[in-house]
Amino acid sequence: MAHAVSIIGLGVMGQRMLGSMALNAKFNAVSAWDPDADARDLTHGLYPEIRIADSAEDAISGKDTAVVYIACPPVWHKEHAIAAMEAGKAVYCEKPLGIDVAQSRDLVEQARDAGVVNIVNFSLASAAAVTEVEKRLSGGALGDLAGIDVRVHFSQWPREWQMDAADWLSYREQGGFTREVLSHWIYLTERLFGRAELRSAAARYPGDKLSETHVIAELQAGGLPVSVAGSVGGAGPDLVEYTIWGSSQSCRIVDWNRLFTSNGAEWEPQLTHIDDPRQLGYQLQLDNAAAAVDGASHSMPDFADALSVQMLIEDMLAP
Repeated sequence: MAHAVSIIGLGVMGQRMLGSMALNAKFNAVSAWDPDADARDLTHGLYPEIRIADSAEDAISGKDTAVVYIACPPVWHKEHAIAAMEAGKAVYCEKPLGIDVAQSRDLVEQARDAGVVNIVNFSLASAAAVTEVEKRLSGGALGDLAGIDVRVHFSQWPREWQMDAADWLSYREQGGFTREVLSHWIYLTERLFGRAELRSAAARYPGDKLSETHVIAELQAGGLPVSVAGSVGGAGPDLVEYTIWGSSQSCRIVDWNRLFTSNGAEWEPQLTHIDDPRQLGYQLQLDNAAAAVDGASHSMPDFADALSVQMLIEDMLAP
């Protein structure tokens, strides 16, 4: 049977999850809530079968709810996650886990005490490109590893499709591309190579309140150097690129789902049999999340994994 889900937060990510769950037999959205009336009305119009709850508490406490998916701004993640855990519901939370490390540490401890399923929506947890990279790493196809490079660039931040959330994504308190985008790749680094250590970092801000425009950092994971660089501004296409350099073969993931490899010559596309890697990624992630809720084998990160990422990210952004 499909897991019944209540969704907290009906912005971009909430709507994206609703669309993905509508195509997945393992989850069934039964209720939803957002403080914004327009978001609630939009959801009711698109999904009339879903109950629009009177409050977050109403959505979480529903007797038919087994899983609570939290897609609100991160400052509210802990509050809703604790409410869900106290109600005995599995918690499926958007990243970042939070913006205050001390609060997130407390949330991890409460999750351990509650004993309920807790997972975080780092999309790379289930990507076909990541599975293929893991296979090549474990088989020794890359040879001796030299290091990892992470590069992101955005012509504007927030991006055009994120403008409905600009009231928090634009600001230093909760937003910025380091938390929203680079966190995925820090998660992947720790997944592939173990816990990372921050060696150095610098962030540039355009003022006291707006989010960062530039970040550069050096980490180490599994004995390997990890260089990170991100920036905002300037005409040109956006860039999201993660490269693992090996003596025999190097692997590069571009735009989240496209895998390329090089044996020293030009980059060659891989997994070309996948027609729509982005949509496949959404469905693989839901299948992975369902396995976690079922208590089956899965690779979804939990709150403790997300806390490790958050600590690194917040250190990268610190003065």
